[in-house]
Amino acid sequence: MQAPSSLPRDPVDVIVVGSGAAGSNMAARLAEGGKRVLILEAGPARTPAHLISSTLYARRVKWTGPPVLDEGKNPVGFVFNAAFGTGGAAMHHYAVWPRLHAEDFDMRSRHDRGLDWPLKYSDLAPYYDQVQQEAGIRGDATREIWRPPGAPYPMPPVPVFPQGTAIARGFAKLGKTVAPLPLAVTTTHYHGRAQCLWDGWCDSGCPIGALANPLTIHLPRAAAAGAQLVNDAAITKVLTSDDGTRAVGVEVALKDGTRQTILAKVVVLAAFTVENPRLLLASATGRHPQGLGNSGGFLGRYIMTHAAGLVYGLFAEETRPYMGAFGGQLVNQDSYPKTTHRGSGAFGSYQWMIAQAVKPNDLLGIATTRPDIFGAALHDFMKRATRGFAGMTAVCEDLPVSDNRVTLSSQQDVHGVPIARVTHDTHAESVSLWKASLSEGKEVMRAAGADEVWTGPPGSMHIMGGTVMGTSSTNSVTNSYGQLHDIPNLVVAGPGLFPTSGGVNPTFTVHALAARSAERLLATWPQVVG
Repeated sequence: MQAPSSLPRDPVDVIVVGSGAAGSNMAARLAEGGKRVLILEAGPARTPAHLISSTLYARRVKWTGPPVLDEGKNPVGFVFNAAFGTGGAAMHHYAVWPRLHAEDFDMRSRHDRGLDWPLKYSDLAPYYDQVQQEAGIRGDATREIWRPPGAPYPMPPVPVFPQGTAIARGFAKLGKTVAPLPLAVTTTHYHGRAQCLWDGWCDSGCPIGALANPLTIHLPRAAAAGAQLVNDAAITKVLTSDDGTRAVGVEVALKDGTRQTILAKVVVLAAFTVENPRLLLASATGRHPQGLGNSGGFLGRYIMTHAAGLVYGLFAEETRPYMGAFGGQLVNQDSYPKTTHRGSGAFGSYQWMIAQAVKPNDLLGIATTRPDIFGAALHDFMKRATRGFAGMTAVCEDLPVSDNRVTLSSQQDVHGVPIARVTHDTHAESVSLWKASLSEGKEVMRAAGADEVWTGPPGSMHIMGGTVMGTSSTNSVTNSYGQLHDIPNLVVAGPGLFPTSGGVNPTFTVHALAARSAERLLATWPQVVG
């Protein structure tokens, strides 16, 4: 999708802020519904031709935008999780697309923990089915014995390489189940996309288009339907009507230093999780002195991140750890029921992503799993590990805590907008859950026959919350369709809407929510625009 050289001067129907997973999805559906859509991306233009399979290049698809103050006892790892440019963070995501479970949607009612969503799994299931057909997911629904109801996957599962076979042996010896990991990666030629090479470079982007991301799925659809994408266009403020009941457009700062006001009937904020509340807070007015959508005091609150339970093993056998997808080959969700590890003071869900492709060094490489050794010891370790390394990652649920939040700093970016401060301390029961995952993971690796077993620190994966959905402004920022309770034609899209994090990767749910929201906007357009 080529960016035009200038912004339109005339009003548009919809402004979509951000070109990542949620933004591209919303833009495509609204443009296909006949709306004039303008996508504004703060970062630079990027096409598949820019993507290079390199551990060094993987750093370039991370965040390079305004600084963010990442604070607290357990920081959310903003730079690792975010991105800047066309496609957003979905350009370096690993395409692990499981579904949330039914109990993720009513945790407060069911377990007296966290928050309830204003919708049920059954409300979202049809959109999971729709999106998986569009984007393509490979897997085996019948072998995922934990999977909630839904249509079968449109593609057969990924091949299991020796690393996956070795770890699966450990799960089997302990009486546990593994299934093919649901990945939005092609195992066959699918809708014009090439078949995956299984060379393990997903984190630096996918130049052949095998991995489902905005450049391969929704941005081409948006462009075909007439949507415009403008890069290097940073939103400095959402503009509202004099009475504060309507969004009327945005103020944009361009790369050359000029500013422009663009008017629209609907504004969709689909920037990164931290950027959406930052922008809403920075757009405060006399009618909304605490920020847009903040009449109940919930804007920026309940920031969550999945703690990564990193477990590694070294086998005497050849595991070929460089083969496969970066997300993994197999999945285990035996520990998904919330009270599985209650006896250890833990609460919540986790899944195992098993046998992730890995490179020798740099970002998430083999060498960085052992920062405690160097010199001759590291050289010896690497000679053995490049042949027999194996790893898996637990995606550990993070209970929502009100004080985990985005606020504005006194510092400003180059456009004069206050930068974000993100504070996050993990709930004690979530810390215990992470520890329980490590204990189980080490047991699995030993049962599999690993000669050496070790673990990593609690890395932060994914960022959710900050603009949570609910039933009214007394408990949330938006309704179940992402519309601000206070300003219904101002819509939020993305994982910031999540009231709870679940124990699975969020991108599939982000797409399902975006599809549901776009459908609702089109169906109720006259009422939304007033």
